[in-house]
Amino acid sequence: MIDIDVLRVFCGPDGAGGNALAVVRDGAAIPGRAERAALAAELGFSETVFLDDAARGTVDIHTPSVRLPFAGHPLVGLAWLLRSLGRPPRILRPPAGEVEVRFEGDVAWVRGRAEWVTARRTERYASAAEVDALPAPPPGEGWLYAWAWQDEPAGVVRARAFPRRGDGVVEDEATGAAALLLTHERGRALDVRQGVGSQILTRTYPDGTIEVGGRVRRDAP
Repeated sequence: MIDIDVLRVFCGPDGAGGNALAVVRDGAAIPGRAERAALAAELGFSETVFLDDAARGTVDIHTPSVRLPFAGHPLVGLAWLLRSLGRPPRILRPPAGEVEVRFEGDVAWVRGRAEWVTARRTERYASAAEVDALPAPPPGEGWLYAWAWQDEPAGVVRARAFPRRGDGVVEDEATGAAALLLTHERGRALDVRQGVGSQILTRTYPDGTIEVGGRVRRDAP
């Protein structure tokens, strides 16, 4: 038996929403990449994260069909989980590089770079209503992050995410990497309202790094 923690990452202030995440704390229990890919596909969550070295924070991230060098919601979720277990990490190490971690109240933050985000396209719409009216998924190919200003002066964005990989994930409820990319493109901190009830917070830094933060809840497996 493999112990799997199931979390919802980037929940709204009321605990709603959040993107489902599977965490395998004992990555050594599934050492093979093919076996990890098979488990991620079987679980069917947007992402599954394997903790390979708890002391160093080394992690491996899989969607149901691809392995990722960096992703926001697995790292935020894992950071929150480790803190809940009394082991708050300062650094996590996905393949892309060292990710700084910090906590601010009930929000877990991770810090990354736009160049770590795998290929995806952001597309601005005229209104939040237009984003809400999109079919899931919209016609076309490739990763699409559809967004519109909900309150531009306040930096509030309405967004929906469509991986369009053909792996069963029709719409991503909350996507930290895409929010990081959009923050890089806009050059400002954002408050992203994604999916049916999720919230992703971002902050920019002079060195070009961007923080992505959110609330996490535990679900039954």
